[in-house]
Amino acid sequence: MNRFETAFRSDSNYKAFFWSIIIFGLSYGLYKGVIDNYLAEIVRATEFDKGVTEFFRELPGLLLVFIFAILYAFSAERIYKLGSLVMLVGMALHASAPSTRAWITLAIFIFSIGEHMQLAMRSALSLDYAKPGRGGMGLGLQNAVYQIGTLIGFLLVMALFYYFDSTRSLFRSVFVVSALAIALGMASTLKMTSSNALKLDKKRFYFRKKFSKYYMLEVFYGARKQIFFTFGPYVLVLFYGANAMIISLLFAIAAFCSFFASPWLGKIIDRFGYKLVMVMDTLILVVVCFFYGYAHHLFSEKVAFVVCCVNYILDAMISLASMATSVYVQDLSDDADEVRATLSTGLSVNHMITILIALFGGWVWKILGIETLFALSAALGLCNSAYAATINAARDRLRS
Repeated sequence: MNRFETAFRSDSNYKAFFWSIIIFGLSYGLYKGVIDNYLAEIVRATEFDKGVTEFFRELPGLLLVFIFAILYAFSAERIYKLGSLVMLVGMALHASAPSTRAWITLAIFIFSIGEHMQLAMRSALSLDYAKPGRGGMGLGLQNAVYQIGTLIGFLLVMALFYYFDSTRSLFRSVFVVSALAIALGMASTLKMTSSNALKLDKKRFYFRKKFSKYYMLEVFYGARKQIFFTFGPYVLVLFYGANAMIISLLFAIAAFCSFFASPWLGKIIDRFGYKLVMVMDTLILVVVCFFYGYAHHLFSEKVAFVVCCVNYILDAMISLASMATSVYVQDLSDDADEVRATLSTGLSVNHMITILIALFGGWVWKILGIETLFALSAALGLCNSAYAATINAARDRLRS
């Protein structure tokens, strides 16, 4: 019996689900591998402009609670499929729209709506398809498969930018291929069916007191991860002059490492509990943030660049610890619908702070420097761990 058969129910849609995940991962790897350099080299976006585009990239996450309120009668599978269609529209706009700040921001916004719809459903479906007590393993395998897809995408970008010069037409070619991959992933989702009947007590807006700690953890995690996600690669591009090939190589290494780390971390969550993982990941984060913000003061430029690359990979791996909060939600929930609704609400709560970080992070970098920016990320991480230490699942479950 392989790991997938061990983790997932045989009567679920997990096979079609995982085929779609690896294809969507490929699409995202192509996109992520070039978007930062496209903004810097073609659109000529400054660090503050990057913050503005990230504001609109993260805004759909905040709007999810309203999007899912409209789609409250939809199953998780149907929302997952609809998300892929919206992603396709956004990527097509990347490939065809003028290379101006306004158009690229609109394209990023539309693509991000679909991406965030799928992001919430990926975790919910993984937990729903998993066997009892295998939620962490299910999430770990889902992350691993997605990382393999992104790895393939990053390697393709590396090959393209190794053999060809960085031009507007090359970037757009990558966007076209990414759009085709999304279309292929959509075809795979057609095999995903749902027998979920609409419950009469389903609510358009879902907040429960027993999940209050989860919502707060999402605020802390969203703030700290957004700094690295938004400005980590841009530091390497603007501050150290990394090109698209180098950035894609870095992303590929991070995806490769995450592929092996995800199932391993999932097993740790199932065996030792989500609370331990939530608390311990910050110890590594503090070291990562320190070197990312201060490496250029401690080492030569070339050595500092390598140090930052290593720490970016470490951050990508410890970010996998966010799986623990999803298992925490499953532990508190009464059924799969409650898991889906809570994870969706949590993602919106997460983005209440991430859109502010995205908007003002560029300003902090420009006025106070990257040292302050990553010191802030470390402080937020410590707050996250301190709050996670207060978790008591049995007590939290009793809350109304």
